[in-house]
Amino acid sequence: MQLILIRHPAPDIASGLCYGRSDVPVAAQELNRVRASLQNSLPRQVPVYSSPLSRCLQLATLLAQDLHAGTPQTDARLMEMDFGTWEMQTWHDIEHAAIDAWAADLVHYRPGGGENVLTMATRVQSFLQHLLREQHATVIVVCHAGTIRLITALQSACSLEKAALLAASSAHKIAYGSSTTIDF
Repeated sequence: MQLILIRHPAPDIASGLCYGRSDVPVAAQELNRVRASLQNSLPRQVPVYSSPLSRCLQLATLLAQDLHAGTPQTDARLMEMDFGTWEMQTWHDIEHAAIDAWAADLVHYRPGGGENVLTMATRVQSFLQHLLREQHATVIVVCHAGTIRLITALQSACSLEKAALLAASSAHKIAYGSSTTIDF
């Protein structure tokens, strides 16, 4: 199965905010720019899946229309990590000791009392298993950088904990509105 993973457009919020699972808006201009940059490079009439957060679902809906793919299927397992009390705080305002504690245990620490990377990896793996059972040749998935890093790490067929560590420790270089294609 070929997965075309698309990161949502840049959110219309102040820079430096920890927004994880928060449902933050995307400016219409940015949404249209990303749509235009992607629509001619994507296959038509293939299933489109999306995180239910509006920054993903808005783009997925527009792309599905452009590609004659029907209505995108939302799946909560594609959501970004839940950062608990850190959500919508500036990274600068989050206690430095808490960030250090997370850096010391990337897989198990629960930032802001929210979700840890291993828990997120478990739900993303569950989504992938669901997709594999459906046996599509190609699928478009509109989601988040954390989700994309986990899907890429899970492709390596290592243990779930190793995939979670690999995703958590990998450099974040996934641009807003970019696409990454991988084969499972």
